[in-house]
Amino acid sequence: MSDPKSADRSRSKLVLEGVPPKRWWKFLLKTAGWLALTGATAAVIAVTTVYYVYADGLPAIPKVDEYWPPIVTEVYTDDAVLAGEFYEERRKVVPYERIPKRLVQAFIASEDSSFFDHFGVDILGTARAGFKTVASKLGLRSGGIQGGSTLTQQTAKAVLISAEGYKSATAKTITRKIREAILALRLEQALTKEEILYLYLNNVFLGHHSYGVQSAAENYYRKDVRDLTLGEMTLIAGLPQAPSRYSPFLRPEAARKRRSYVLRRMLAEGMISQEEHDTANAEAVKVYPVEDVFHEFAPYFVEQVRKDVVERYGNPVLLKAGLKVFTTMDSERQRAAQDAVLHGLLAVDKRQGWRGPVEQLASKEAIRAFIDRAKKVMGAQELVENRLYVAVVTSIDSDGKGADVQVGGHAGRLPLLGMRWARKVNPEGYYPAMMLSSVKRAISEGDVIVVRHVTKKDLTDDKEQWDKRLADDIPSEGVKLFRLEQTPEAQSALVSIDPHRQYLTAMVGGYDFDDNEFNRAFQACRQPGSSFKPFVYSAALEQLDWTEATVLVDSPIVEHDPDTKVSWKPANYSDKFEGEVLLRTSLVNSLNVPAVKTFGAVGVHNMAAWSQKLGITTPMNMDFSAALGSSCVYPVDLANAYATFNRYGRKKPTHFIRKIEDRWGRTLEDHTAFDDAWAPLQDRVAAGYARLFEPGEQVMSPEVGFILTHLLRGVVLQGTGGPANRLGKPAAGKTGTTNDSFDAWFAGYTRDLVTVAWVGYDLNPHPLGRYETGGRAALPIWLNYMKRALEGRPQSEFYPWQSMDLVRLHIDKKTGKIAPAGARDSELMFFKKGTEPKDAVPDKNTVDVDQFMMGAQ
Repeated sequence: MSDPKSADRSRSKLVLEGVPPKRWWKFLLKTAGWLALTGATAAVIAVTTVYYVYADGLPAIPKVDEYWPPIVTEVYTDDAVLAGEFYEERRKVVPYERIPKRLVQAFIASEDSSFFDHFGVDILGTARAGFKTVASKLGLRSGGIQGGSTLTQQTAKAVLISAEGYKSATAKTITRKIREAILALRLEQALTKEEILYLYLNNVFLGHHSYGVQSAAENYYRKDVRDLTLGEMTLIAGLPQAPSRYSPFLRPEAARKRRSYVLRRMLAEGMISQEEHDTANAEAVKVYPVEDVFHEFAPYFVEQVRKDVVERYGNPVLLKAGLKVFTTMDSERQRAAQDAVLHGLLAVDKRQGWRGPVEQLASKEAIRAFIDRAKKVMGAQELVENRLYVAVVTSIDSDGKGADVQVGGHAGRLPLLGMRWARKVNPEGYYPAMMLSSVKRAISEGDVIVVRHVTKKDLTDDKEQWDKRLADDIPSEGVKLFRLEQTPEAQSALVSIDPHRQYLTAMVGGYDFDDNEFNRAFQACRQPGSSFKPFVYSAALEQLDWTEATVLVDSPIVEHDPDTKVSWKPANYSDKFEGEVLLRTSLVNSLNVPAVKTFGAVGVHNMAAWSQKLGITTPMNMDFSAALGSSCVYPVDLANAYATFNRYGRKKPTHFIRKIEDRWGRTLEDHTAFDDAWAPLQDRVAAGYARLFEPGEQVMSPEVGFILTHLLRGVVLQGTGGPANRLGKPAAGKTGTTNDSFDAWFAGYTRDLVTVAWVGYDLNPHPLGRYETGGRAALPIWLNYMKRALEGRPQSEFYPWQSMDLVRLHIDKKTGKIAPAGARDSELMFFKKGTEPKDAVPDKNTVDVDQFMMGAQ
């Protein structure tokens, strides 16, 4: 039992210490209140300190009407076809009003269902994330940095990324979370909920290069955001949490499950009906890869545009400023150019010969293993006509008339008629005389080869390989047919200019941009061969007052170089000499010795200055070999010079960018032609007026320009450019072939289009072939392109000579003297007034020169 006296003593002690028993609880409450007040004060001080410490340097709250995030720069053809995009973040900003309400609801349901109720920060979620983050840092738990962000916080993070960069704004630290929360509070105070959603929905990363809902709609569904179905909206709305984990390309089942979650949340929040939920949930997950228009459409052209924009405006502007770049490219002509180069190179390459199979399988087991792998890759895929495939040769006919091949699960036939071209590479051999008579000479069982799936008609229409006996051996039904192919080793470039609008309408820089980005149209400096001769003769016409009828002597000469101590003896392609010939005959038949003599008469230094004046930017060799095109030129320079010929000596710049606008539609530069049917009227009027003050430079007299065009017209009608007549429209031009057959050219034009085609090897491992001249290798590319480019577009003859100071006379082609109209071996020629010949050919009757001249006029 306790001692009563002891208890009394304890109570007496409390009383003696001044704390009566009834006031004891009041004392505890006061103490607790004081501690709470002190703690609250400390907390306020701490929060205030944290706020001011971590808020320092935060970016300003963006004004919605000044929200200018990085967006896509788009490159268009002149006829408004998208040709390329450049960006760091593929974003296209759309107004909030254009974003479907259901899409907004889908994001809110899946990401932040209390968005319209909270003040910007999820306190519990952020605290929980912070606790777990600290625990992770201290090693007390695994899992790394935790989330816990509202849509406002996610928007704040996007603002931080824009201001501070991705690395700093996404650092997995408490500091970053605090700064993000502070900025989120500021966003809520400064903006409406709808404005925050506008910023968020145009910023959020949705995978597959997509920033913002418009970009996602285009990337996944090739639609405008307004046209998305509910199933498509909810799939996109499910991506922000983990775009890679829920990628509909890489993990379609995970994407479907995530979409179902979003739909359930929308149903639970009363945003959709059960029927809408079920319909959207039943949609198949069907997405489309982003169209790589840059690589698929016109990569060489668009890359040249990119380089130019970067050089003049800077790379950040290209990647972030959302420019609209309208090029001068005509999409139809560009496709025609690419097709012409492709088919032309394949034809040239086959004439070079067969370089052998891709691989040789040494055993039956290896062949079976290869076929099994190919079957797995192709699956049940059907063969597509005219497409290339990798095949393995499974057997060879004993008589060499064909071979059996296997493409995946498809067996087929490679007849001799589909590979007669496949002789061994021999630049000295004459192609038609060396075609195969047996497939055994080129392929063997177990060879892995490239083939093209074709029809019997494709094989029998191939004129170069045609043989009726072999055609009769090809089965017409029930057998898949193939033609042997190989990747061309030769390269080509094509440059096409509208000389009057000053537009580069089409340009191809090589066979395959993905294989080699080197743009031969702008970067390959190649010897032009005889396509340089018009430069030589135009100088003589302009500077020496020579004429079409000037007599030159085609006879052997030897030129000595005192610096190199080297002697050079030029010869004609035929190795024959013609004696006295007219200047016109020399150019039309591309004779070498008269060109060298003309070059000498003009003078080396004068010729160097003249070629630069006409538009050649590369230095000329300071010796007589330059007369035959030994100095390299860029194809685009040669095309510009021929455009000057086309304009009768008026030199003007060629544009490949028509117009550039900034993101607000303001014009940064404009080179629109007044008669460009694709351009808006206001552009045509403004730029057309500006062109009045850019007349260009008349580098040769119009009369000489016309005479030169008349000479080049003769090259097509009578000389080495004869195949260009198949265009069916008046054309002028010049072939070019270097002595070693490393370069083949054709530069030609009609009234409205100038085009240059080049063929050759990048590194010149061997000549193109002894018979691969400009007329055989390059001119077919020019012709195939021009036929499509000018289809349905009549071309007039070149300007009427009557408007110029010119005289037209019948001239004897042997003597260069005036001949009676209709006389044998005579031809109409043009002369600047005062330079025409005065003498007539000997005749029984006296010729009145003045009468001839007046009659001609």
